Amino acid sequence: MDTPEGFEQHREWEKQLFAGGWSVPAWPEKYGGRDCSLVEWLLYEEEYWASGAPGRVSANGISLLAPTIFSFATAEQQERFLRPMAAGEEIWSQAWSEPNAGSDLAALSTKAQRQGEWFVLNGQKTWCSRGAFADWFFALVRTDPEAERHRGLSYLLIPRDTQGLEVREVARIDGQPGFAELFFEDALVHESNLLGEEGQGWAVAMATTGSERGLNLRAPGRFMAGADRLVALAASEGQTSPPGVAGLPVAQAAPDSGSAARGAASETLDSLREDVVRCWVESRAYRWLCYETAERLASGESLGSEASFMKIFWSELDVELHATALRLLGETGELAGPKAQAGGAWMDGYLFALSGPIYAGTNEIQRNIVAERVLGLPRR
Repeated sequence: MDTPEGFEQHREWEKQLFAGGWSVPAWPEKYGGRDCSLVEWLLYEEEYWASGAPGRVSANGISLLAPTIFSFATAEQQERFLRPMAAGEEIWSQAWSEPNAGSDLAALSTKAQRQGEWFVLNGQKTWCSRGAFADWFFALVRTDPEAERHRGLSYLLIPRDTQGLEVREVARIDGQPGFAELFFEDALVHESNLLGEEGQGWAVAMATTGSERGLNLRAPGRFMAGADRLVALAASEGQTSPPGVAGLPVAQAAPDSGSAARGAASETLDSLREDVVRCWVESRAYRWLCYETAERLASGESLGSEASFMKIFWSELDVELHATALRLLGETGELAGPKAQAGGAWMDGYLFALSGPIYAGTNEIQRNIVAERVLGLPRR
């Protein structure tokens, strides 16, 4: 979806989903949803990913920004933004990272100075996912440069055609322009695009990070489908399976080519077998974690810092799923193009999975959050 042609094809897919009522089934009907419960939505996600349907080019909007809009937006903003977002008419990009801030979001320096009913923006954002082709950006900016780090921040919704905004494509490791850098030079954003109160940006942003790290962005169906494909790949490569993991054949006796060689081959097969099974089991463990979380949210609890634990879980599982597939494929896993195994999808997936432990806050940061705020360990 990170080419001009692919992006527009995915946009058309979003429109088809919306027309059938399947773009945002957990949203209220007035915004194109089906009023599904969280559990029903998780079940839908399992079927969606198991079917091999396309990835969602609208994910930044419907999975990250929309829950924040439901919590902080005015009624007018909800009417303005939610249906076009769900219909794929307006695709959103997250504009938080800055060149000199790293994983320290509170260190951002892009300024937005109030002038009457307008904010005047100056600064730079980078690594904006989907930013090369997106129609809108949601950004965290500093509206009070004299305030402490986490204060004086505001959350703005910025159209691509904003006067004074320059969007430059940034190529990913696969060469596709999936990201963008944003350069603001006296860019004008109207106060009607302020989400939440001025100076409340950190609280609004933390609501978004809960969605980004928790089950909203990465429902378990995605990883269950990946684990099932991994099992099928292992079966096609002649690996073995324990009882309970359907699809893997019983091990065949190795040719008699010497005990040392047989031992080495057996050790390799056993290691890969264990890796495949571990990925399958962990995908199901993540599933039950998400269902337990959904039940707690449905009963009125909040996710809070536990979202960091979920983010560590799914991001590292995604890497291991694809790394195991590449170990199964051997040197052929490095091939790309239509003649490669699954069109090179395992390598493409692996390259993308490597970003998981980095975006949404690095896993090193997430482990600190879990240690301090979930486990109650002292800060160092």
